[in-house]
Amino acid sequence: MRNIFLAATFGTGLLLAGCTAANTDSTPIALTEKQATLLQKQIGGKVAGPPVNCISGMYNDNIIRVSDDMLLFKISGRLVYQNRLKSPCPGLSRDRDIMVTEQFGGQQCRGDIIRLVDRVGGIPGPVCILGDFIPYRKDPKP
Repeated sequence: MRNIFLAATFGTGLLLAGCTAANTDSTPIALTEKQATLLQKQIGGKVAGPPVNCISGMYNDNIIRVSDDMLLFKISGRLVYQNRLKSPCPGLSRDRDIMVTEQFGGQQCRGDIIRLVDRVGGIPGPVCILGDFIPYRKDPKP
């Protein structure tokens, strides 16, 4: 875990403040009934594949906020990637804030950052870190 330390001098005293970059509690948040229904609607009938580090392309228009620690990247009706964030991102599921993604190149990858920004005041909110992408595909067999 990375720590950031700030130091400021006031007269003869020294003030130290420390903050951690992110809570890395990876325990999944229990879904509400509404969130579970949304998740089932998107991945129901699909088969999970092995996790991948990155997905190609930029899918910001097709991101579905399920909970404060889960996003879905809907590629098509046949393919959806589930992403469990490295730690909960307070307010993500409210869908009131703008998501600003920081990615490099044409891929979204584990470890990329998503920042929430207040839609009205532009006030920066929490910083969220993407986890592994789990593909859910429609089973080609009937």
